[in-house]
Amino acid sequence: MANHISIPYGAGEISFQLDGSALLSLLLPADEKETTVSSDDIVRRALQNPVGTPRLSELAAPDQKIAIILNDVTRPTPSAYLIPFVLEELAKAGVPDENITFYFALGLHRAHSEDEIKKLLGGVYNRFKSVQHEVGTFPTTSFGKTSRGTPIEIYSDIPENDLIIGIGEIGFHYYAGYSGGAKSLLPGVSSKESVITNHKMMIEKNAVSGRVDSPVRQDLEEAAGIIGLDFILNVVLDSRKKVVAAFAGDFIDAHREGVKIVDEMYKINVEPADAVIVSCGGYPKDINLYQANKALDNATQSVKEGGSVILVSECRDGIGNAVYDKWNKECQTAAEAIARFKREFEFGGHKAATTASASQRFNLYLVSSLSDDAAKEAFFIPCPSVDEAILKVLSENPNAKFHVIPYGGQTLPVIKS
Repeated sequence: MANHISIPYGAGEISFQLDGSALLSLLLPADEKETTVSSDDIVRRALQNPVGTPRLSELAAPDQKIAIILNDVTRPTPSAYLIPFVLEELAKAGVPDENITFYFALGLHRAHSEDEIKKLLGGVYNRFKSVQHEVGTFPTTSFGKTSRGTPIEIYSDIPENDLIIGIGEIGFHYYAGYSGGAKSLLPGVSSKESVITNHKMMIEKNAVSGRVDSPVRQDLEEAAGIIGLDFILNVVLDSRKKVVAAFAGDFIDAHREGVKIVDEMYKINVEPADAVIVSCGGYPKDINLYQANKALDNATQSVKEGGSVILVSECRDGIGNAVYDKWNKECQTAAEAIARFKREFEFGGHKAATTASASQRFNLYLVSSLSDDAAKEAFFIPCPSVDEAILKVLSENPNAKFHVIPYGGQTLPVIKS
Protein backbone atom coordinates (compact mmCIF):
# COMPACT_ATOMS: atom_id res chain seq x y z
CA MET A 1 0.00 0.00 0.00
CA ALA A 2 1.38 3.41 -1.02
CA ASN A 3 1.77 6.26 1.44
CA HIS A 4 0.72 9.71 0.26
CA ILE A 5 3.20 12.06 1.96
CA SER A 6 3.40 15.87 1.97
CA ILE A 7 6.42 17.87 3.09
CA PRO A 8 7.11 21.63 3.22
CA TYR A 9 8.30 23.32 0.03
CA GLY A 10 8.55 27.08 -0.22
CA ALA A 11 5.38 28.67 1.17
CA GLY A 12 3.41 25.49 0.56
CA GLU A 13 3.90 21.73 0.34
CA ILE A 14 5.02 19.13 -2.15
CA SER A 15 3.50 15.63 -2.22
CA PHE A 16 4.72 12.24 -3.35
CA GLN A 17 3.93 8.53 -3.14
CA LEU A 18 6.11 6.03 -1.31
CA ASP A 19 5.28 2.36 -1.01
CA GLY A 20 4.59 1.33 2.59
CA SER A 21 7.28 -1.34 2.55
CA ALA A 22 9.83 1.28 1.43
CA LEU A 23 9.13 3.76 4.25
CA LEU A 24 11.55 3.09 7.09
CA SER A 25 10.44 6.08 9.20
CA LEU A 26 9.00 9.59 9.18
CA LEU A 27 11.36 11.66 11.33
CA LEU A 28 9.96 14.70 13.13
CA PRO A 29 11.77 17.07 15.53
CA ALA A 30 12.17 15.69 19.04
CA ASP A 31 10.17 17.29 21.86
CA GLU A 32 11.83 20.29 23.42
CA LYS A 33 12.89 20.37 27.05
CA GLU A 34 10.09 21.45 29.38
CA THR A 35 11.02 23.31 32.56
CA THR A 36 9.09 25.14 35.25
CA VAL A 37 12.24 26.71 36.69
CA SER A 38 12.81 30.36 35.74
CA SER A 39 15.71 31.19 33.42
CA ASP A 40 17.17 33.42 36.17
CA ASP A 41 17.30 30.48 38.58
CA ILE A 42 18.76 28.19 35.91
CA VAL A 43 21.66 30.58 35.24
CA ARG A 44 22.34 31.35 38.92
CA ARG A 45 22.40 27.65 39.81
CA ALA A 46 24.91 27.00 37.03
CA LEU A 47 27.23 29.70 38.35
CA GLN A 48 26.81 28.50 41.94
CA ASN A 49 27.58 24.89 40.93
CA PRO A 50 30.23 25.02 38.22
CA VAL A 51 31.47 21.85 36.52
CA GLY A 52 35.16 21.10 37.01
CA THR A 53 36.23 24.44 38.50
CA PRO A 54 35.68 26.54 41.64
CA ARG A 55 33.02 29.25 41.49
CA LEU A 56 33.93 32.34 39.52
CA SER A 57 33.75 34.34 42.75
CA GLU A 58 36.51 32.08 44.11
CA LEU A 59 38.65 32.10 40.94
CA ALA A 60 38.70 35.89 40.64
CA ALA A 61 40.56 38.37 42.83
CA PRO A 62 40.23 42.17 43.23
CA ASP A 63 43.58 42.93 41.60
CA GLN A 64 43.06 40.69 38.56
CA LYS A 65 42.35 41.87 35.02
CA ILE A 66 39.33 40.01 33.62
CA ALA A 67 38.51 39.30 29.96
CA ILE A 68 34.91 38.37 29.14
CA ILE A 69 34.45 37.12 25.57
CA LEU A 70 30.99 37.47 24.01
CA ASN A 71 29.58 35.93 20.83
CA ASP A 72 29.05 38.29 17.92
CA VAL A 73 25.66 39.59 16.86
CA THR A 74 25.07 36.78 14.32
CA ARG A 75 24.70 34.24 17.15
CA PRO A 76 21.56 33.67 19.24
CA THR A 77 23.40 33.91 22.59
CA PRO A 78 21.44 36.26 24.92
CA SER A 79 24.60 38.06 26.03
CA ALA A 80 22.90 41.15 27.47
CA TYR A 81 20.77 38.87 29.65
CA LEU A 82 23.68 36.72 30.86
CA ILE A 83 26.27 39.42 31.59
CA PRO A 84 24.73 40.65 34.90
CA PHE A 85 24.90 37.13 36.38
CA VAL A 86 28.63 36.92 35.64
CA LEU A 87 29.16 40.41 37.03
CA GLU A 88 27.40 39.35 40.25
CA GLU A 89 30.01 36.64 40.72
CA LEU A 90 32.90 38.99 39.99
CA ALA A 91 31.46 41.57 42.40
CA LYS A 92 31.49 38.93 45.14
CA ALA A 93 35.23 38.61 44.48
CA GLY A 94 35.66 42.36 44.77
CA VAL A 95 36.69 42.94 41.14
CA PRO A 96 36.24 46.64 40.21
CA ASP A 97 34.62 47.64 36.93
CA GLU A 98 37.83 49.10 35.53
CA ASN A 99 39.49 45.66 35.67
CA ILE A 100 36.86 44.06 33.39
CA THR A 101 36.98 44.22 29.57
CA PHE A 102 34.46 42.73 27.14
CA TYR A 103 35.77 41.30 23.87
CA PHE A 104 33.58 40.37 20.91
CA ALA A 105 34.28 37.01 19.24
CA LEU A 106 34.07 38.20 15.64
CA GLY A 107 36.11 35.40 14.07
CA LEU A 108 36.18 36.43 10.40
CA HIS A 109 32.89 38.35 10.62
CA ARG A 110 32.58 42.11 10.18
CA ALA A 111 32.86 44.53 13.08
CA HIS A 112 29.70 45.54 14.98
CA SER A 113 27.98 48.87 14.67
CA GLU A 114 27.60 50.91 17.84
CA ASP A 115 23.92 49.97 18.02
CA GLU A 116 24.86 46.28 17.82
CA ILE A 117 27.38 46.72 20.65
CA LYS A 118 24.65 48.35 22.75
CA LYS A 119 22.36 45.41 22.01
CA LEU A 120 25.00 42.86 23.05
CA LEU A 121 26.06 44.66 26.25
CA GLY A 122 22.59 45.79 27.26
CA GLY A 123 22.37 47.76 30.47
CA VAL A 124 26.13 47.70 31.13
CA TYR A 125 27.04 49.41 27.83
CA ASN A 126 28.29 52.60 29.50
CA ARG A 127 30.04 50.90 32.44
CA PHE A 128 32.77 48.83 30.79
CA LYS A 129 35.45 48.93 28.15
CA SER A 130 34.75 46.77 25.10
CA VAL A 131 37.04 45.70 22.25
CA GLN A 132 36.42 44.21 18.82
CA HIS A 133 39.32 43.05 16.69
CA GLU A 134 38.68 43.42 12.99
CA VAL A 135 40.53 40.76 11.02
CA GLY A 136 44.17 41.63 10.40
CA THR A 137 44.13 45.00 12.20
CA PHE A 138 45.52 44.00 15.60
CA PRO A 139 48.73 42.21 16.69
CA THR A 140 48.54 38.57 17.72
CA THR A 141 50.56 36.43 20.10
CA SER A 142 51.64 32.93 19.05
CA PHE A 143 51.30 29.89 21.30
CA GLY A 144 52.77 27.44 18.79
CA LYS A 145 50.67 24.98 16.80
CA THR A 146 48.09 22.32 17.58
CA SER A 147 48.84 18.68 16.87
CA ARG A 148 46.83 19.09 13.63
CA GLY A 149 49.06 21.96 12.53
CA THR A 150 46.79 24.93 13.28
CA PRO A 151 48.75 28.02 14.34
CA ILE A 152 47.56 29.15 17.78
CA GLU A 153 47.49 32.92 17.36
CA ILE A 154 45.29 35.06 19.62
CA TYR A 155 44.90 38.83 19.74
CA SER A 156 47.69 40.03 22.01
CA ASP A 157 45.62 42.02 24.51
CA ILE A 158 43.60 38.97 25.59
CA PRO A 159 46.33 36.80 27.19
CA GLU A 160 47.45 39.92 29.06
CA ASN A 161 44.40 39.35 31.28
CA ASP A 162 44.63 37.17 34.42
CA LEU A 163 41.28 35.43 33.89
CA ILE A 164 39.58 34.64 30.56
CA ILE A 165 35.84 33.92 30.61
CA GLY A 166 33.68 32.85 27.66
CA ILE A 167 29.91 33.43 27.43
CA GLY A 168 28.13 31.40 24.76
CA GLU A 169 25.31 29.13 23.62
CA ILE A 170 25.37 25.40 22.93
CA GLY A 171 23.54 24.07 19.89
CA PHE A 172 24.32 22.01 16.82
CA HIS A 173 27.02 23.41 14.56
CA TYR A 174 27.34 22.02 11.06
CA TYR A 175 31.09 21.41 11.11
CA ALA A 176 32.30 22.00 14.69
CA GLY A 177 29.70 19.52 15.96
CA TYR A 178 28.35 21.99 18.53
CA SER A 179 28.60 25.70 19.16
CA GLY A 180 29.83 27.07 22.48
CA GLY A 181 32.74 26.21 24.74
CA ALA A 182 36.19 26.77 23.29
CA LYS A 183 34.81 28.54 20.20
CA SER A 184 35.04 31.76 22.22
CA LEU A 185 38.81 31.70 21.60
CA LEU A 186 39.08 29.91 18.25
CA PRO A 187 37.66 31.14 15.94
CA GLY A 188 36.33 33.93 18.17
CA VAL A 189 39.43 36.03 18.86
CA SER A 190 42.10 34.27 16.81
CA SER A 191 44.07 35.35 13.75
CA LYS A 192 42.80 34.85 10.21
CA GLU A 193 45.43 32.15 9.60
CA SER A 194 44.35 30.26 12.74
CA VAL A 195 40.68 30.39 11.74
CA ILE A 196 41.26 29.36 8.14
CA THR A 197 43.55 26.45 9.03
CA ASN A 198 41.05 25.18 11.60
CA HIS A 199 38.09 25.59 9.25
CA LYS A 200 39.78 23.68 6.42
CA MET A 201 38.96 20.53 8.40
CA MET A 202 35.23 21.09 7.78
CA ILE A 203 35.27 18.77 4.77
CA GLU A 204 36.47 15.80 6.83
CA LYS A 205 33.97 12.99 7.40
CA ASN A 206 33.32 13.58 11.13
CA ALA A 207 33.04 17.38 10.80
CA VAL A 208 29.25 17.35 11.05
CA SER A 209 26.50 18.42 13.44
CA GLY A 210 26.21 16.63 16.75
CA ARG A 211 29.71 15.16 17.02
CA VAL A 212 32.14 16.24 19.74
CA ASP A 213 34.81 14.29 17.88
CA SER A 214 34.57 16.67 14.94
CA PRO A 215 38.19 17.40 14.01
CA VAL A 216 37.31 21.10 13.94
CA ARG A 217 36.13 21.03 17.57
CA GLN A 218 38.96 18.79 18.78
CA ASP A 219 41.45 21.19 17.20
CA LEU A 220 39.94 24.35 18.65
CA GLU A 221 39.66 22.77 22.11
CA GLU A 222 43.34 21.84 22.00
CA ALA A 223 44.15 25.47 21.17
CA ALA A 224 41.96 26.80 23.99
CA GLY A 225 43.66 24.47 26.46
CA ILE A 226 47.08 25.80 25.45
CA ILE A 227 46.03 29.46 25.59
CA GLY A 228 44.02 29.06 28.79
CA LEU A 229 40.24 29.53 28.73
CA ASP A 230 39.59 29.67 32.48
CA PHE A 231 35.80 29.59 32.77
CA ILE A 232 32.67 29.47 30.62
CA LEU A 233 28.99 30.21 31.04
CA ASN A 234 27.07 28.46 28.26
CA VAL A 235 23.31 28.16 27.85
CA VAL A 236 20.92 25.95 25.88
CA LEU A 237 17.99 27.68 24.20
CA ASP A 238 14.65 26.36 22.97
CA SER A 239 13.10 27.35 19.63
CA ARG A 240 11.68 30.51 21.25
CA LYS A 241 15.22 31.51 22.36
CA LYS A 242 14.36 30.91 26.02
CA VAL A 243 17.15 29.67 28.32
CA VAL A 244 16.17 26.13 29.35
CA ALA A 245 19.56 24.96 30.68
CA ALA A 246 22.87 26.53 31.70
CA PHE A 247 26.32 25.20 32.53
CA ALA A 248 29.37 26.95 33.94
CA GLY A 249 32.95 26.02 34.72
CA ASP A 250 35.55 24.07 32.73
CA PHE A 251 35.38 24.83 29.01
CA ILE A 252 35.21 21.14 28.08
CA ASP A 253 33.49 19.47 31.04
CA ALA A 254 30.75 22.10 31.39
CA HIS A 255 30.29 22.20 27.63
CA ARG A 256 29.75 18.44 27.48
CA GLU A 257 27.00 18.66 30.11
CA GLY A 258 25.26 21.14 27.83
CA VAL A 259 25.78 18.84 24.86
CA LYS A 260 23.84 16.12 26.69
CA ILE A 261 20.82 18.42 26.97
CA VAL A 262 21.01 19.48 23.32
CA ASP A 263 21.14 15.82 22.30
CA GLU A 264 18.13 14.97 24.47
CA MET A 265 16.16 17.81 22.90
CA TYR A 266 17.03 17.46 19.24
CA LYS A 267 18.77 14.17 18.35
CA ILE A 268 16.81 11.18 17.04
CA ASN A 269 18.37 7.71 16.94
CA VAL A 270 17.59 5.89 13.69
CA GLU A 271 18.42 2.80 11.72
CA PRO A 272 20.57 3.56 8.65
CA ALA A 273 18.49 4.05 5.50
CA ASP A 274 19.33 3.40 1.87
CA ALA A 275 17.89 6.79 0.99
CA VAL A 276 16.58 9.93 2.70
CA ILE A 277 14.00 12.43 1.46
CA VAL A 278 14.62 15.69 3.31
CA SER A 279 12.87 19.07 3.24
CA CYS A 280 14.44 22.13 4.81
CA GLY A 281 11.07 22.93 6.39
CA GLY A 282 9.81 25.35 3.75
CA TYR A 283 10.25 29.11 3.40
CA PRO A 284 12.45 30.88 4.55
CA LYS A 285 14.65 27.89 5.42
CA ASP A 286 14.67 26.82 1.76
CA ILE A 287 14.97 30.34 0.33
CA ASN A 288 18.26 29.45 -1.37
CA LEU A 289 20.69 26.57 -1.75
CA TYR A 290 23.19 28.12 0.68
CA GLN A 291 20.61 27.88 3.50
CA ALA A 292 19.40 24.45 2.34
CA ASN A 293 22.81 22.91 2.99
CA LYS A 294 22.06 22.62 6.73
CA ALA A 295 19.23 20.17 6.05
CA LEU A 296 21.45 18.28 3.62
CA ASP A 297 24.24 18.01 6.21
CA ASN A 298 21.84 16.65 8.83
CA ALA A 299 20.23 14.17 6.45
CA THR A 300 23.54 12.61 5.39
CA GLN A 301 24.00 11.33 8.94
CA SER A 302 21.11 8.87 8.60
CA VAL A 303 21.95 7.22 5.27
CA LYS A 304 24.28 4.36 4.44
CA GLU A 305 27.55 5.06 2.66
CA GLY A 306 26.85 5.00 -1.07
CA GLY A 307 23.16 5.69 -0.49
CA SER A 308 21.01 8.55 -1.75
CA VAL A 309 19.75 11.89 -0.42
CA ILE A 310 16.82 13.66 -2.08
CA LEU A 311 16.94 17.32 -1.02
CA VAL A 312 13.63 19.18 -1.42
CA SER A 313 14.26 22.93 -1.43
CA GLU A 314 12.48 25.58 -3.47
CA CYS A 315 15.51 27.96 -3.68
CA ARG A 316 13.38 30.86 -4.89
CA ASP A 317 16.41 33.16 -4.45
CA GLY A 318 18.75 30.82 -6.30
CA ILE A 319 22.14 29.85 -4.89
CA GLY A 320 22.06 32.64 -2.30
CA ASN A 321 25.75 33.50 -2.10
CA ALA A 322 27.96 34.99 -4.83
CA VAL A 323 31.12 33.15 -3.77
CA TYR A 324 29.26 29.83 -3.54
CA ASP A 325 27.83 30.40 -7.02
CA LYS A 326 31.26 31.35 -8.41
CA TRP A 327 32.89 28.19 -7.04
CA ASN A 328 30.05 26.06 -8.43
CA LYS A 329 30.63 27.53 -11.88
CA GLU A 330 34.43 27.41 -11.76
CA CYS A 331 34.91 23.91 -10.28
CA GLN A 332 34.10 21.37 -12.94
CA THR A 333 34.30 18.30 -10.68
CA ALA A 334 33.81 17.48 -7.02
CA ALA A 335 37.49 16.59 -6.70
CA GLU A 336 38.43 20.01 -8.11
CA ALA A 337 36.25 21.83 -5.56
CA ILE A 338 37.76 19.85 -2.68
CA ALA A 339 41.33 20.41 -3.86
CA ARG A 340 40.69 24.13 -4.33
CA PHE A 341 39.26 24.44 -0.83
CA LYS A 342 42.38 22.85 0.64
CA ARG A 343 44.49 25.41 -1.26
CA GLU A 344 42.39 28.52 -0.73
CA PHE A 345 39.83 28.71 2.06
CA GLU A 346 37.00 31.10 1.21
CA PHE A 347 33.63 31.47 2.95
CA GLY A 348 30.96 30.60 0.42
CA GLY A 349 33.43 28.32 -1.31
CA HIS A 350 33.19 26.06 1.73
CA LYS A 351 29.60 25.21 0.76
CA ALA A 352 30.74 24.08 -2.67
CA ALA A 353 33.49 21.96 -1.10
CA THR A 354 31.29 20.34 1.55
CA THR A 355 28.58 19.51 -1.01
CA ALA A 356 31.25 18.17 -3.36
CA SER A 357 32.57 16.00 -0.55
CA ALA A 358 29.06 14.68 0.18
CA SER A 359 28.52 13.93 -3.51
CA GLN A 360 31.52 11.59 -3.41
CA ARG A 361 29.85 9.57 -0.64
CA PHE A 362 26.18 9.73 -1.68
CA ASN A 363 23.94 10.23 -4.71
CA LEU A 364 22.59 13.76 -4.21
CA TYR A 365 19.24 14.52 -5.89
CA LEU A 366 17.70 17.99 -5.84
CA VAL A 367 14.04 18.93 -6.29
CA SER A 368 13.94 22.73 -6.58
CA SER A 369 13.17 25.71 -8.82
CA LEU A 370 16.84 25.96 -9.86
CA SER A 371 17.74 25.28 -13.47
CA ASP A 372 19.16 21.86 -14.23
CA ASP A 373 22.50 23.47 -15.05
CA ALA A 374 22.66 25.28 -11.67
CA ALA A 375 21.83 22.06 -9.83
CA LYS A 376 24.49 20.10 -11.72
CA GLU A 377 27.08 22.82 -11.12
CA ALA A 378 26.36 22.43 -7.39
CA PHE A 379 27.06 18.64 -7.61
CA PHE A 380 23.39 17.55 -7.49
CA ILE A 381 21.33 15.41 -9.85
CA PRO A 382 18.31 17.61 -10.75
CA CYS A 383 14.82 16.08 -10.61
CA PRO A 384 11.50 17.73 -11.54
CA SER A 385 9.63 15.94 -8.72
CA VAL A 386 10.18 13.84 -5.62
CA ASP A 387 8.38 10.94 -7.33
CA GLU A 388 10.92 10.96 -10.17
CA ALA A 389 13.82 11.10 -7.70
CA ILE A 390 12.35 8.08 -5.87
CA LEU A 391 12.15 6.19 -9.19
CA LYS A 392 15.82 6.94 -9.86
CA VAL A 393 16.78 5.59 -6.42
CA LEU A 394 14.64 2.47 -6.88
CA SER A 395 16.11 1.83 -10.34
CA GLU A 396 19.51 1.55 -8.62
CA ASN A 397 18.20 -0.33 -5.56
CA PRO A 398 14.68 -1.81 -5.92
CA ASN A 399 14.61 -2.73 -2.22
CA ALA A 400 15.68 0.68 -0.93
CA LYS A 401 14.34 1.79 2.46
CA PHE A 402 13.68 5.51 2.95
CA HIS A 403 13.66 7.95 5.84
CA VAL A 404 11.47 11.03 5.28
CA ILE A 405 12.51 14.20 7.15
CA PRO A 406 10.02 17.09 6.73
CA TYR A 407 11.99 19.58 8.88
CA GLY A 408 15.62 18.85 8.06
CA GLY A 409 17.09 21.94 9.66
CA GLN A 410 15.57 21.14 13.07
CA THR A 411 16.00 17.37 13.02
CA LEU A 412 19.33 15.64 13.59
CA PRO A 413 19.01 11.90 12.91
CA VAL A 414 21.88 9.81 14.24
CA ILE A 415 22.50 6.19 13.33
CA LYS A 416 22.16 3.98 16.40
CA SER A 417 25.50 2.79 17.66
